[in-house]
Formats: sequence, structure tokens, C-alpha cells
Amino acid sequence: MLETALRLFEERGYDRTTMRAIAQEAGVSTGNAYYYFSSKEHLVQGFYDRIAAEHAAAVGPVLAGGPELADRIEGTLLRWLEVAEPYHRFAAQFFKNAADPESPLSPFSPESTTARERAVDVHRQVLAGSSTKTAPELAGRLPYLLWMMQMGLVLFWVYDRSPGAERSHRLVVRTAPIAARAIALSRFRVLRPLVRQLEDLLAEFLPDAHEAEAAR
Repeated sequence: MLETALRLFEERGYDRTTMRAIAQEAGVSTGNAYYYFSSKEHLVQGFYDRIAAEHAAAVGPVLAGGPELADRIEGTLLRWLEVAEPYHRFAAQFFKNAADPESPLSPFSPESTTARERAVDVHRQVLAGSSTKTAPELAGRLPYLLWMMQMGLVLFWVYDRSPGAERSHRLVVRTAPIAARAIALSRFRVLRPLVRQLEDLLAEFLPDAHEAEAAR
């Protein structure tokens, strides 16, 4: 059903594709369709979960590789672009709904928790395997900050019409060293006031980070 739904979203648009049409195209009854996916939004959540799982598998060699943080960030984000590439042609169909903060398709929504946490865990491993020392105050927040960097990449990629999303790849290559350098500098005493401000900012606007850290 998920494959059928993705095809119809591309052909007809997300808003004009109904669960009945998905069920009919997939060769199942509407009742059975609703048994497995209670709404179109749950189908898209299934897509989010698939992307997250595929990325977690694809990034394995990067996480098992060298300790240079810039290389680990770059490799992780490039692997995401590779995994997402087959879905680029209809990514914009989702984004106009995902951009609505009230939509369950938002990456910040409670419905997206599973996919979001899986992505954050990848970035947690990126940092854990790195030789870069970080500010202790930011240790629990940095995986979420890197996830936010990934979300910025996703937004750029959705609208990237360069061949093979080449500009998105170049964006990763250019920004990964900057992110790694900023993380490394955060541990120096002269920057501690800025680090504290950043920590407070993340605590207020990334409540998942606060809850996850409290649970660890």
C-alpha cells in the first residue's frame, strides 16, 4: 500500500489522493486499508519511518569509520541524500503539508516522534564516535542541533532542481566542516557565555531534547 500511495501522491498530488483510491489501486478493500493505515497521514508516517530506517542502515560505514567529526557529519548527510534521491520527484507534495505546524506530517509533530528519534540517534552516534571534544553543557543537545541542520538540508533539497541535486551535495560538503569547527570551539572557556545562551535556546525550543536527556 505504501508504494501505491507514493505513486498516487506523485501522479495526483497528496490532497487529491484518497484512501479509497489507494486501496483500489493496491487491490485491497477500503476496510483493510484503514486497518493497516488509519489515514493518509499515517501512510506518510510510514514513509518517514522507511526513510529513517534506510538512512540508519546506509550510514553504518560512516559511523564505523574515522573519528574526524567533519567527515562523519558530511558522510551522514550525503548518505541521507542518496537514500532520499528516489523520492525527490514528489518530495514537494509532502512539504506543503509538513510545513504546517499543526499537521501530523510536520517533522516536529508527536506523530513523527519515531522517525525523528531515529534520526537524532544517528547524529548521537556521529558525535560519540568522534575525537572532537565538546562543551559538557551541550552534550545532550548537540544531536538535536545536528538533526536541525539535516532538516535545513531537507528543505533546500526539496526545492533543489540542479541535476542529481548536485547543489544539495555541495551544500553538505561546504557546511560540514563549519559545523564541526563550531562544535569543537564550543568547549573553550572564552565562548562559554555563548554556549550557555545556546544551551538555554535549545532547551526552550527543542523540548524533545530536554525530555530525552532527562530520561537517559
